[in-house]
Amino acid sequence: MRIIAPSILSCDFMNLKEEIKRINESLAQWIHFDVMDGHFVPNISFGPDIFKYFKNNSSLLMDVHIMVTNPQFVGDLFIKAGADQIVFHYEACADDHEVSALIKHFKDQDIKVGLSLKPHTSIDVIETFLKELDLVLIMAVEPGFGGQKFMVNALDKLKYLKEYRTINHLEYLIQVDGGISNENKELCYKAGADCLVAGSYLFKQDNFNDGVNSLL
Repeated sequence: MRIIAPSILSCDFMNLKEEIKRINESLAQWIHFDVMDGHFVPNISFGPDIFKYFKNNSSLLMDVHIMVTNPQFVGDLFIKAGADQIVFHYEACADDHEVSALIKHFKDQDIKVGLSLKPHTSIDVIETFLKELDLVLIMAVEPGFGGQKFMVNALDKLKYLKEYRTINHLEYLIQVDGGISNENKELCYKAGADCLVAGSYLFKQDNFNDGVNSLL
């Protein structure tokens, strides 16, 4: 499986109509929203109103990655706005009980749920949750800003998730985000990624669809 999810963090916010058109006319299957609060990560992105504009103008799956201190509150806002799946951070939770409770809370609203890890968080901390998840997002950069260089230690986490999924007959998707380009796509797919999130690489292309095709 190869899913491309353009991250709108890198799009031209002064020209959203054209950016959505470029995404819709490409072979991208998802649209990825990086929601940041300026506290959990050192950047602030956007709220539900920007999201709704995309939702109202695209039929693609709306993939919302919340990098926030209060994931339940923010997640609920985006679910109400029409999110198809919410991905929250393990590190945003006080303990494993809160992680489990949040997964259940979001699943009870009939959406898909994912869990994400920062680059320096050990992959084994989420093993107990894998059977409950629809997706795991591995960050290959420190979350907060686009245009960063891909961190190769992400590949080991992708391999771990692929092997664990196979051994335990699970069905979660494996997603990777950060510094994704044509140069490292095959490394990610080979390691186990099902979905590549790409921002700067795609939106800087003169022909957006050519960029998507290069990652497929």
